[in-house]
Amino acid sequence: MGVNAEIEFPVIEFRSSDLQRGTDGWHHLCKRVREACETFGCFEVVYENISPKVREETFGLMKELVEVPVERKQKNASPMPYHGWVGPCDQVSLLYEGFGLGDASNYDSVKSFAQLMWPDGHPRFCNTIHTMATQIEELNKLI
Repeated sequence: MGVNAEIEFPVIEFRSSDLQRGTDGWHHLCKRVREACETFGCFEVVYENISPKVREETFGLMKELVEVPVERKQKNASPMPYHGWVGPCDQVSLLYEGFGLGDASNYDSVKSFAQLMWPDGHPRFCNTIHTMATQIEELNKLI
């Protein structure tokens, strides 16, 4: 007998008007973030400067990245633990896979990573991931 329960994580919209420290919007946003973390341990961020198109394309590209052959993924190595490719394994999880892409807001870093994964360097991956990372970095500076 199985349970088909879906958990919906909170979606929190980050608007520029709410990112001014000390304002009512800021305090309300902080409260929602705290409650989401206490209740669920996570939440989905919606930031007005990241278009739905860029978000959708990013998630689509993640699917392509996971489908890259293991031999190529293994080239994403690092002497620092968990800063390179981490494949499904008993130590972490058979369902987990992680990649190390340092400084994704630097186009050359993204390009170097893409050239490890795809023979053609996957220009669409580079452009989209760089755009997303730059916008996330912008949000990070505001928070």
